Amino acid sequence: MSTRLSRRRFLKRAAFAASALSFPAIWPRNVLGANGKLNIAGIGVGDKGESDIGLCAGENVVALCDVDDQMAARSFAKFPQAKRYKDYRKMLEEEKSIDAVTVSTPDHVHAPASIMAMRLGKHVHCQKPLTHSVSEARLMAETAREKKVATQMGNQGFASPRTRRLVELIRAGALGKVKEIHVWTDRPIWPQGIGRPAGAPECPKHLDWDLWIGPAPVRPYHPAYAPFKWRGFWDFGTGALGDIGCHSINLPFFALELGAPSTIEAQSSPFNQETFPEWEIITYQIPAKGDRPPVTLIWYDGGKLPPLELMKVPSYPKNGAILAGDKDTMGVFGEGGARFLSGAKLEDFTSVPETLPRAARAGEDADLAHRREWIEAAKGGPKAFSNFEHAGPLTELVLLGNIALRTGKKIEWDPKAFKITNVPEANPYLNCEHRKGWEI
Repeated sequence: MSTRLSRRRFLKRAAFAASALSFPAIWPRNVLGANGKLNIAGIGVGDKGESDIGLCAGENVVALCDVDDQMAARSFAKFPQAKRYKDYRKMLEEEKSIDAVTVSTPDHVHAPASIMAMRLGKHVHCQKPLTHSVSEARLMAETAREKKVATQMGNQGFASPRTRRLVELIRAGALGKVKEIHVWTDRPIWPQGIGRPAGAPECPKHLDWDLWIGPAPVRPYHPAYAPFKWRGFWDFGTGALGDIGCHSINLPFFALELGAPSTIEAQSSPFNQETFPEWEIITYQIPAKGDRPPVTLIWYDGGKLPPLELMKVPSYPKNGAILAGDKDTMGVFGEGGARFLSGAKLEDFTSVPETLPRAARAGEDADLAHRREWIEAAKGGPKAFSNFEHAGPLTELVLLGNIALRTGKKIEWDPKAFKITNVPEANPYLNCEHRKGWEI
């Protein structure tokens, strides 16, 4: 079986493609324990998962699941009272008291774990990219809405006061009509453009390889995949675009209500059916909406960068975005803040009112504010900004770039029909097969 969803089902749920957000919206208030805290479990609690579950330390951490005892050791030590599991399916079936879960696994496990949890009525925080395939992203948004659970994708920059202020300025017309967006990253920082590793080394005893593979096609263990380099492999990761796109494309996607692209075209270095290329440039054409004109969004990775004359600078930082409007152009350069081509400063826009709530409290970093926003939503508060009804369509846009890359052709996308209309052979890439026992 697979994650393939029928055309009829997608047509019935076409509204999800429009990325319609409503803030704030209140979830039904949970009945919490005597201490007013959530019972939270972690699925994948090593590396990034360690910080994800660690940020929930103010709640009741009741269970921890990880296939790698060594990677999870510090989380196990931090929460000695939590029951330990290797298989999230068993944990979710047995631990009836769980209110919410964090999912911080490799990409290919995001949707199976999150959807199972949501169907059981659990609130879910899932790391970016939300899913491994476009169809999973659609199903994640659909399931979150149907089950009325509080959800959040892990793009913590969305919780920073600076990000929300930039959204307000863009929407207030500080840049005029934005027609072109450039986004880039220094990724990949793992091998890509390589074949499948040779040999079958012995799997270390601290790792359950069959559970690590989970829903993916079975292959022998190799350290070329776990614990980190899996991002470069089609079967497990989503490449540089999947890793960073849901972070750096999020600001323009939200501020301009970009929605689904109409066409996507990719250029890249050579690649194969095992791994992503060393570099790529992906161009999305996004239709006009209301009084917003059509937008061209261009993604760069692997050392490729937008023209320097866009911002009239000698060089660009490792990660960033540029929004070019007919009034001004703005560069968003990682932690370095915003730079306006006109020379304007953020403090010049005091007349633009604050229209979005601020997640971060005084002295609080974006990671903690981001997690608290989800926890408060799970307790009956407003939706987290990066809820799955927002993150699902954003992830669809991001992962369509990988399909254009894989086909080597310019593809035309119909989000309502959930179909690539001009390259029929590309449509199977919208889905991913799930191994028996891991279906969703």
